[in-house]
Amino acid sequence: MKSDLSALPAFVAVAEGGSFAAAAEKLHLTRSAVSKIVSRLEARLGVMLFMRTTRSLSLTDEGALYYEHCRQALANIQAAEHQLDSGKMQVSGRLRVSVPVLFGHLCIAPLLTALANEHPLLALEISFSDRRIDLVDEGFDLAVRIGELADSGSLIARRLGEHGMLLCASPDYLWRSGEPNTLDALSRHQAVGYLHAGTVLPWQLRGENGELQSFRPPAKMMMDDMQGIVDAVSAGAGIAWLPEWLVRDRLVAGTLVEIMRGESSLSFPVNVVWPYMPYQPLKVRLAVDKLVAELPGKLALAAPVISYR
Repeated sequence: MKSDLSALPAFVAVAEGGSFAAAAEKLHLTRSAVSKIVSRLEARLGVMLFMRTTRSLSLTDEGALYYEHCRQALANIQAAEHQLDSGKMQVSGRLRVSVPVLFGHLCIAPLLTALANEHPLLALEISFSDRRIDLVDEGFDLAVRIGELADSGSLIARRLGEHGMLLCASPDYLWRSGEPNTLDALSRHQAVGYLHAGTVLPWQLRGENGELQSFRPPAKMMMDDMQGIVDAVSAGAGIAWLPEWLVRDRLVAGTLVEIMRGESSLSFPVNVVWPYMPYQPLKVRLAVDKLVAELPGKLALAAPVISYR
């Protein structure tokens, strides 16, 4: 059945006015024109929408049901037109976002919180997890991911910036143990390793010829929390491979020092992804635009390059 939305205002006007004459006056049409519009609508739908007598006009059961849907549809259209006319986009509903734990807390949550404050009708739900979630099966609107993305025809991605990594240690540790300048020298130093699923993750460093190598740190201390590693290294526990955005303030303050910049300074892409659909919901578009506009500033390393030597 092909819809004819142009007939809806006339039908609703008749239902609310109680007569063709009242509807005609409201719509600035003739009574006969309104009557013909409603008759054509009934013929297309195959049902009687009004019970007609010489003295009264009332909705049938089918007409009452159709009226409720039409009234709501027209109200939604009017609300959208009002927002466009006022030049303000009002977003509502729940936005579910999945983010990595520490990166999400420090870099993503403040931006999305600001977005929610800008749109009072937007309900924000953030899940902090380093697990790679399935957006569609688990009902998430979007996710922020660090690293190269696997090919997927069901997801759309937008690059947000670069997640930089570097080697660093405290000035006190370097004063006591010296500063390594080769991978061989690095292997003889104490390290604080990042523990994931019971295994210390390797560091991705570059060798003398620039080739990427997987370096297993000689970890005297291991932690499954990146913030804990930062605190331990700042206290002189050894050397760690850490995100630039996480240690930026300590580099500026001088409580941490970057070492072996050529070997350790690597970057990994940061992307926001969301399920493919024929149209992008307004809440998703506004969240993506917010992250694209403001996250790069948080990821940029503002600290100067500091060397212990």
